[in-house]
Amino acid sequence: MNLKGEYIIPASKNTVWEHLNNTETLKKSIKGCETLDKVSATEFNAKVKAKVGPVSAIFNGSVSLTELDPPNSYIITGQGKGGAAGFAKGSVKITLFDKDTPNNTLLKYEGNAHVGGKLAQLGSRLIGGVVQSTADDFFKTFNNYINSIENPESIINKTIVSNKEVSKYTNIPYWVWVSSLIAIIVIIVAFFA
Repeated sequence: MNLKGEYIIPASKNTVWEHLNNTETLKKSIKGCETLDKVSATEFNAKVKAKVGPVSAIFNGSVSLTELDPPNSYIITGQGKGGAAGFAKGSVKITLFDKDTPNNTLLKYEGNAHVGGKLAQLGSRLIGGVVQSTADDFFKTFNNYINSIENPESIINKTIVSNKEVSKYTNIPYWVWVSSLIAIIVIIVAFFA
């Protein structure tokens, strides 16, 4: 399954990078995250309770970061198991770009994931929809959390721009398989770990 998407986050690139590497921010942004531990500067272990269609399980996984180019990009590689629900592994490149407007960052991600077990039996259409929904939820929560810390006086006033809205403004076609950093972390850890 191919993963691709982009979001506009209303914060500076350095701030977004800092929070994408902060276990507290990630744990609060990942729905169902029970634990998220930083093993080293480039490795995380997580336990996430998630439901994909009729399959519900606790997923245990590990994620590593490679090809770090702070605060511009890195590659997230993850693998893990959800017991009878199945297993997965995947890799996603996250890239951050400064936008023309101050304190706005464009986050793009692209990669792939491989699933097996009950998850693979659900079909790519169902998994793709859940991945997109999870990515959107992650970035809304991620955005709100960053704003609550960085701009407490304007928490409600700033929102992220979703993939559909980015496509509308940049004439980039909207792909059905668009999904989401950590949402990628969410995706890899929550569903494929």
